[in-house]
Amino acid sequence: MAVEGRRRVPLPLPPPTRRGKQQQQQGGERARRVQAGDALPLPIRHTNLIFSALFAASLAYLMRRWREKIRTSTPLHVVGLAEILAICGLVASLIYLLSFFGIAFVQSVVSNSDDEEEEEDFLIDSRAAGPVAAQATPPPAPAPFSLLGSACAAPKKMPEEDEEIVAEVVAGKIPSYVLETRLGDCRRAAGIRREALRRTTGREIRGLPLDGFDYASILGQCCELPVGYVQLPVGVAGPLVLDGERFYVPMATTEGCLVASTNRGCKAIAESGGATSVVLQDGMTRAPVARFPSARRAAELKGFLENPANFDTLAMVFNRSSRFARLQRVKCAVAGRNLYMRFSCSTGDAMGMNMVSKGVQNVLDYLQDDFPDMDVISISGNFCSDKKSAAVNWIEGRGKSVVCEAVIKEEVVKKVLKTNVQSLVELNVIKNLAGSAVAGALGGFNAHASNIVTAIFIATGQDPAQNVESSQCITMLEAVNDGKDLHISVTMPSIEVGTVGGGTQLASQSACLDLLGVKGANRESPGSNARLLAAVVAGAVLAGELSLISAQAAGHLVQSHMKYNRSSKDMSKVAS
Repeated sequence: MAVEGRRRVPLPLPPPTRRGKQQQQQGGERARRVQAGDALPLPIRHTNLIFSALFAASLAYLMRRWREKIRTSTPLHVVGLAEILAICGLVASLIYLLSFFGIAFVQSVVSNSDDEEEEEDFLIDSRAAGPVAAQATPPPAPAPFSLLGSACAAPKKMPEEDEEIVAEVVAGKIPSYVLETRLGDCRRAAGIRREALRRTTGREIRGLPLDGFDYASILGQCCELPVGYVQLPVGVAGPLVLDGERFYVPMATTEGCLVASTNRGCKAIAESGGATSVVLQDGMTRAPVARFPSARRAAELKGFLENPANFDTLAMVFNRSSRFARLQRVKCAVAGRNLYMRFSCSTGDAMGMNMVSKGVQNVLDYLQDDFPDMDVISISGNFCSDKKSAAVNWIEGRGKSVVCEAVIKEEVVKKVLKTNVQSLVELNVIKNLAGSAVAGALGGFNAHASNIVTAIFIATGQDPAQNVESSQCITMLEAVNDGKDLHISVTMPSIEVGTVGGGTQLASQSACLDLLGVKGANRESPGSNARLLAAVVAGAVLAGELSLISAQAAGHLVQSHMKYNRSSKDMSKVAS
């Protein structure tokens, strides 16, 4: 790979001004500067080898010649043709090596003054052109990554008014959280907050990119106090043949072998005719907790809520919160004089936490008239149970409850998975079932369902914290067709996903949902996109389980991770 010095990208300039055209020409000249790596029309490693050898040979020859002159008392300034050529080779190779390893940095420092002048000219021109022209100017593209420097290595000079705001933020005169509202520019607010953080902590955070992200898209819904964004690689596993359709599954992860392993499982499933899935139930839950003067009063409300004769009234009150919210059931638990009320409702294509919370609040307001002594402690009493491993989700389900299965042919087990049916069945019983039981696992009767769930969640804009309950899974393997073929299934009672709201509306996550064909709400059949996404998650888990268990049965797990997951590169040091 050719290594180049950092090429500075000129700022985007408004075309109407004459000065802007001159700056574009200057930017083009700067982009065409000769780099150290362009010295010879050869691969960079060959160029480096040639000049390094020339430097060593010239230096060795000159040292030997000068030592002979000192012994024979010959003046050092008396040189012959061979010595002249050696001196020229020494100087040329030294210049090249210095240019390659150090002068690029000096060049970037020298060119900073020119860039700062261009920045000031750009600011003046943009102000003169008015706010419309400033808004029409596209944001600058991130500078290309270079092994000799990063786009964040040399902070650009901030306008004077931004410097004043930074100083006030550092001094505590302006709260950092009001910058977006006060400035009306989310990107500018993030940059000022980042600079204030740098001055407060004394740390540069150079590896964290700032430009290239739409900060307005997260305002008020996804992330507060932004100072940059984290880059995550997204791989694709597939095709996953599920219910007669082909899906290419996006997975955002930093774990080596994960996508490749899931992809191998998808191949085994596809060559065996595909997998099938069933969504057993679909209902998000919220469980408020209320305290009463006595346990008897708590039991009275429990009886009222669980009485089928009162369900229609409760459903009518609950369903006012949304045109998609539909109350399904209420299950209560009493602990002393505290009552935990677990409401479950359908939520369309949304994951539904806000929707069910609104419905629950409507019911609590309604109950307050007949139970004035009810003291609502919290809208969530952890009987839901959200973002925590809980038996109630494992048994009752939360979100989408999905079963996915496939029959893997014997020849596919041998050819693709490199093992045999009997070994897989035995390993699953001893590891996933008995081993998890020995560990006292709660919904963890699987090999690594959480790996696949989390990767898909991050790629598609789901709540990563809900991986806790969404990854509850039991993997079952058994020999079928006279012991020749393998039946594999995963049962996941609480996959919590949505295709609208939250992080699903961000550009990258929206693109991943679109890749799966489940982007946004399904107007013809509300909720079907979210249910299909849950089925795809279960199908990908099926593929991941199949591949990992096979790798462990064949003894390939350590080998693959040593080969693909043992990189010694530290890219943070390279970027800085």
